[in-house]
Amino acid sequence: MAPSATSSAAVEGLAQQATKHINAGNAPKTRDTSVYSGVQGLNASALIFTRNTQPRPIPDTRELENMNATTDHMITCTWTSSTGWQTPHLLPYGPLSLLPTASVLHYATECFEGMKCYRGHDGRIRLFRPDQNCIRMRSSAARISLPDFDPEQLQQLISALVSVEGEKWLPKSEPATFLYLRPTLIGSESTLSLRGPKEALLYIVALRFPTLDGPQEVTSSPNAVSLGNEVAAAQGLKLLASSEGMVRAWPGGFGFAKVGANYGPSFLANVEAKERGYDQILWLFGPQDEVTEAGASNFFVVWVTRDGTLQLVTAPLKDQVILNGITRRSVLELARTRLQPPVGGVDPLEVVERKFSMNDVEEAVGEGRLVEAFVCGTAYFITAVSHIHYRGKDLDIPTSKANGGSGGTYAGTFKTWLTDIIYGEERHEWGVIVEENE
Repeated sequence: MAPSATSSAAVEGLAQQATKHINAGNAPKTRDTSVYSGVQGLNASALIFTRNTQPRPIPDTRELENMNATTDHMITCTWTSSTGWQTPHLLPYGPLSLLPTASVLHYATECFEGMKCYRGHDGRIRLFRPDQNCIRMRSSAARISLPDFDPEQLQQLISALVSVEGEKWLPKSEPATFLYLRPTLIGSESTLSLRGPKEALLYIVALRFPTLDGPQEVTSSPNAVSLGNEVAAAQGLKLLASSEGMVRAWPGGFGFAKVGANYGPSFLANVEAKERGYDQILWLFGPQDEVTEAGASNFFVVWVTRDGTLQLVTAPLKDQVILNGITRRSVLELARTRLQPPVGGVDPLEVVERKFSMNDVEEAVGEGRLVEAFVCGTAYFITAVSHIHYRGKDLDIPTSKANGGSGGTYAGTFKTWLTDIIYGEERHEWGVIVEENE
């Protein structure tokens, strides 16, 4: 049976209604250059909705393990250098049409975002700081010569997809569940010319995803699955430090951008780590073995300096080697604003963004100054690190099983605060409510 199309007039304003509760003050005013160059800018209000008349069944838990359990619909929008952004469409999920010489297939002209929408305990659906994801995606697109867009319009398109899929895929009877969202922009022009593509395709898909961060988010939902990560989360992740001949990113490169070329080349090291019994690679850089990221997550340590100062430390952004993670940013902001004065027995600490090496970590472990370590990101949320293997040495990191599998006191505290926000236990501007299209 063919999909049924709804006219543009019938769905006009869908995206704006879906983002009724967006706090626009969080997002800086942006300038969509395509508008000012005489071509059409990205326009969420023109969205045309074609309903899927053959929706797929909700997958069972085993299907979720492959991370390909997509929902019924997706959003697409094409761009050309001569006309700008075309009319966006919300339509049944299905294949894309690309020629074998499409730019993305040869030159990795592709960027994306990873984000989630959450069904709260109050029955509402929320996005977590979506303005930051959309701003970051614009930056990633610029780095690989893909077209500019207004981040606010992208956010409205994301919200429109969530508003349509939420009722079925995140039923109100299953609070504390989520969908993974993947907005993606690719160079679609059919050319092998070494230049920025003159045609591009934006698409947004949603998936049911397994829980990767342990038991705190495991629910009674029949659709929830954790891939056995309760053990990893409760005991902490085991990290394998990258070998001297393996580098993920470098100053002046594109480690800060969420582009596919940052991920594919890292799979070889990740496979080795898994084969050796580790959960992720801890990526090091330079002759001093500077600590950068763990897998695709940002990495934090809590330690006491030799002069007795308690610090939360993570790698800086200035060299553009690491990703400006949304969860990373949130942890830093919470640490700076909520731990002064002490909260619930958690001592205040100094928040430091600076370069640090594995030698620093090794010394802190050996001298009993390392308090805890954890990773954070959209996939793993906040998860403790219990062990690092570095150049033939095994470093055991203190963890606690008393914090819902989050690890130490600080990781557990940050995770609790953020969990309360995303599932509506705390009303906060970071939790952006999406009005559902019932």
